[in-house]
Amino acid sequence: LIDVEVDMYASGTVRDFVTVGMPDTAVKESRERIKSALINSGFGYPSRSVTINLAPANVRKEGAGFDLPMAAAILGAMGTLAKADDYLLVGELSLDGSLRPVRGALSIAVCAAKKGIRNLLVPVDNAPEAAVADGVRVFGLRHLAEVVRFLKEPHAFAATEPAIPDFNSQSQDAPDFADVRGQTMAKRALEVSAAGNHNVLLIGPPGSGKTMLARRLAGILPKLTFREALEATQVHSVAGVLPPGIGILRQRPFRAPHHSISDAGLIGGGIGIPRPGEVSLAHQGVLFLDELPEFPRHVLEQLRQPLEEGTVMIARSSGTITFPARLMLVSAMNPCPCGYYGDSTRECRCTPGIIQRYLAKVSGPLLDRIDMHIEVPAVAFKELRGKSDGVTSAEIRARVEATREVQRARGFYNSEIPHSQLRKLCALDEQGEKTLEMAVRRMNLSARAHDRILRVARTIADLDHADKVSAKHLAEAVQFRNLDRNYWN
Repeated sequence: LIDVEVDMYASGTVRDFVTVGMPDTAVKESRERIKSALINSGFGYPSRSVTINLAPANVRKEGAGFDLPMAAAILGAMGTLAKADDYLLVGELSLDGSLRPVRGALSIAVCAAKKGIRNLLVPVDNAPEAAVADGVRVFGLRHLAEVVRFLKEPHAFAATEPAIPDFNSQSQDAPDFADVRGQTMAKRALEVSAAGNHNVLLIGPPGSGKTMLARRLAGILPKLTFREALEATQVHSVAGVLPPGIGILRQRPFRAPHHSISDAGLIGGGIGIPRPGEVSLAHQGVLFLDELPEFPRHVLEQLRQPLEEGTVMIARSSGTITFPARLMLVSAMNPCPCGYYGDSTRECRCTPGIIQRYLAKVSGPLLDRIDMHIEVPAVAFKELRGKSDGVTSAEIRARVEATREVQRARGFYNSEIPHSQLRKLCALDEQGEKTLEMAVRRMNLSARAHDRILRVARTIADLDHADKVSAKHLAEAVQFRNLDRNYWN
């Protein structure tokens, strides 16, 4: 919370307007907007010098959201308004006094509720998202003059009613899996990954349907819960990418950044106060990285912490900011630069050295954090021209939702099973132990890959409505890691 303090004093013929408290350029420039807004709203402007203090002074102030509280504080110093302790104000001013929306209205409302402030005044465009927060009354206003009337007669205004959607009846706009011809194993793998929230890598030649499959993944993910939607909406609101008029997100985020993205764009950061990147915008949803080796390696390496811990920590000299990043990573790549290494129908033109350098762009530690590596071969003509298998996204989603309900009862998704409970939930019989030992030895898997195979096997068992992980569940999970051996070894 930032307290806005105003002092006015006589200073001869020169009228100063000084803002202190580590303001950035946008806050310093607010003096011109505030002057014009006060005059054009009919309140006039004081003939004395004005000093505005934004406390605490050791926190950098960024953005135009301080315009409204600064203007209200000046009006208070002029005697137009009385002091209002139980109100939090935020908003950008136009030169005519109208209010413009700001970033992060939902997070501001949540902060107000935590601090015990009961009333929040925001621009009318921010009211739908801010009203979602519990424990605070939100008033959406259009003009500085309307803010003054409100603070004088608050009972004449009605608070904005939160528009909470019915998440059980929300529609899925993603394309349907019924459109996909062939690729039975890949579709099965995506069902398993969606059921357990597992990261997945699709490898295959150009035109085999990797991107098509990934785009349809959003249609089989479970519907958002209110808590998940609130968390995801806060991130989008702070980043300034929440669509206008949307109070809360109704669909799981699906982010697909281009491979030219910078590390700050993917992970978060930037000049001044760090902003969330694509991994945080994909919180509670999917991050799709197409053409994975084309991303700069130093950018990809920064995915390690978010994939392991579900958060992003950005350290600056002024402090450390933590953004949520509990996402499902879906990535796709060709097996070599020309795309036809291992293809039975077309000859690969790449030398072994070229292929090795290409695959080396994706490091082993990053691959370890991807639960499933799936080969997506070229589709045969008969399958391409044949009929669909008839399995729709709605049918797959029903199985996925039922499986996730089992996991919610445990308190975590299968991809997040803690080490303390991994052996208990993924206990193996003698045949299962032999299958796992053989896989680890032959594929030279790391300890992290060993754990991820067990977690995937637990998801397959849940889809099979089985209480225990059997050898067949484990064998299928191992099959989803076969590319560890076929390509990188």
